[in-house]
Amino acid sequence: MTITAGIDVGSGAVKAVVISADGEDHRILSSTASRIRRRDIRSVVEEVFTTAAAGAEIETIDYVATTGEGEDVPFATGHFYGMTTHARGGLFLEPEARAVLDVGALHSRAVLMNEQGKVLSYKMTSQCASGSGQFLENIARYLGVSQAEIGELSLAADDPEKVSSICAVLAETDVINMVSRGISTENILRGIHESMALRFARLLRSIGASGAVLVTGGLASDAGLLAAIQDALDEDDRVAGTLRVAGHPLSIFAGAIGAAIWGAFRYEKTDLGGAAWKATTPTTQASSSAT
Repeated sequence: MTITAGIDVGSGAVKAVVISADGEDHRILSSTASRIRRRDIRSVVEEVFTTAAAGAEIETIDYVATTGEGEDVPFATGHFYGMTTHARGGLFLEPEARAVLDVGALHSRAVLMNEQGKVLSYKMTSQCASGSGQFLENIARYLGVSQAEIGELSLAADDPEKVSSICAVLAETDVINMVSRGISTENILRGIHESMALRFARLLRSIGASGAVLVTGGLASDAGLLAAIQDALDEDDRVAGTLRVAGHPLSIFAGAIGAAIWGAFRYEKTDLGGAAWKATTPTTQASSSAT
């Protein structure tokens, strides 16, 4: 049995998981995430990884795989591209998924994969950040609601007010005008979700997605956004009835899970596995490796 860790360093948060791998049988032992919030990224990575390792209650990790912006993590064994890890992690969480919609803090991307998790096609948002998690967080802060409340408030809307601008700055101006006109928070949030959903539907259509689509990233737990994406797909005659939007409680960890699974594959199938990580601090491990 192989024990591997996956660390996904994103723009807004760091996620880490530890898994056990026995051939194609993978089991999550622990998972931890933490927002960066202007802190030193290296210290956040060490904190999250150490917590995940302690939560797994193991003393040795055979392979530490990173993804996202984690190329420079000093105690990592190897690094994998984000679209590859999200595809594999998405397949683990939703075996019927053949596409992943990764909605991150600063950008979003759609990834098409096969039943083995191999990436077949992908496309990223090329427009302004009004289709990102950071934009929605800024709007929620202005409206005085927490991120946890956004989804349920959006689902309660009865007359959504759509945001017409694709520019985050102009879209925020639109929201300010809506508030001044007395538009309810529920209808504003649903309108924003619908605007974002239209762009995500175009992304999915552009890669030829079909079947189940797993939403990953920081907004994967936003029930209002998932509902808006499904509605946008159902209203599109070109894809109506062919796509099912899915979520998972661990969707935010998809990239880290995929990194850990690919790390286990590399360790078991090649001679690229490094010396086992011992249950000390990452800083100590990096220092001892250098001596």
